Amino acid sequence: MQEISPEKISEQLRNGDGKPLVLDIRHREDFEEWHIPGSINVDVYDELTDNPEQAKGPLSDLPREEEIVTVCAAGVVSETATEVLQELDYNAVTLTDGMNGWSRVHRHAEVPANLDGTLIQVARPGKGCLSHVLISAGEAALFDPSHYLAEYEAILDEYHAELVGVFDTHAHADHVSGAVELADRHGVPYYLHPEDALAIDATPVEDGQSVTVGSLDIEVIHTPGHSEGSVSFDVDGVALITGDTLFHESVGRVELGVEAGIEDAEVEQNAATLYESLQRLLNRPDDTVVLPAHDPGSPEPPVTATLAEIKERNTDLSRDRDEFVEELASDIPDHPPNFERVKRTNVGQESVPTDELAELELGPNNCAAE
Repeated sequence: MQEISPEKISEQLRNGDGKPLVLDIRHREDFEEWHIPGSINVDVYDELTDNPEQAKGPLSDLPREEEIVTVCAAGVVSETATEVLQELDYNAVTLTDGMNGWSRVHRHAEVPANLDGTLIQVARPGKGCLSHVLISAGEAALFDPSHYLAEYEAILDEYHAELVGVFDTHAHADHVSGAVELADRHGVPYYLHPEDALAIDATPVEDGQSVTVGSLDIEVIHTPGHSEGSVSFDVDGVALITGDTLFHESVGRVELGVEAGIEDAEVEQNAATLYESLQRLLNRPDDTVVLPAHDPGSPEPPVTATLAEIKERNTDLSRDRDEFVEELASDIPDHPPNFERVKRTNVGQESVPTDELAELELGPNNCAAE
């Protein structure tokens, strides 16, 4: 059985030259919730599972001039799809580990910013996650890293930088943080606000605190609402790393910590708190570069916008306080998959075996209010 790695398919899709036809054979509802951009869906999952011969009819109308990459959740049923396609004389291969494998892919690029140093954005297109690496005078800090640490180690090596600190903007609900493991590996502090560090060993950060990396100052801004311990980081007055507090076209949702059972709070109060937190960020200079922890779809780094641009296009920011609270407290989107366990893991209340992390995170992030 021929396979193609998630990293290779990522590069082919990214470059656009001779890219294959990505065929997702999962159920239509699963495809619509989360899929590789540009892929097509032929829902033959049940046929491939029960009687692969029955899948030949629906699969016979695919174009024959392109290589086909089959995709399912974990790369098992799609292997059967590849076998059927090959029997039909198609040039077909299987995406290794399916959407699970796609979720592991990371890409990075430098962020254009007027800093005495380098700011690198790491995008995880399969999850819509964004993390950041700040490098100045040979020192480095990481913000919101995933648990796939090889990407960050490679960046540190590429820029010959020494890691001096790892930061989480909050206890995430859509993916398990790799910050603690990375900090332990390098013997450096792991920074998290005490309101989110419920049962985890972290160096506390508080509002107004400043941490130096090389020649740059990082100011801590406590911006609760999405979670009680959410913070944003002002990087030398030039960039704002906003976590899940402020996205380019939305804001963070306010009920996840409550529904996960780790916050003793009212959703309406969280929404009001988030409104006040956003006002603090909106008072920053309009040319500030805003760098959230998520971007919908399949982000291609660098994903950036100035505060002025966000004020223009983010409709959540145009609501008055009462309308904002009512909207966020009443309009609840689908939850991130397994968000309760993910939250408990990130606050230190649960330990998930390494071989279960990928499946735990499988699915879209869904951390924005809309």
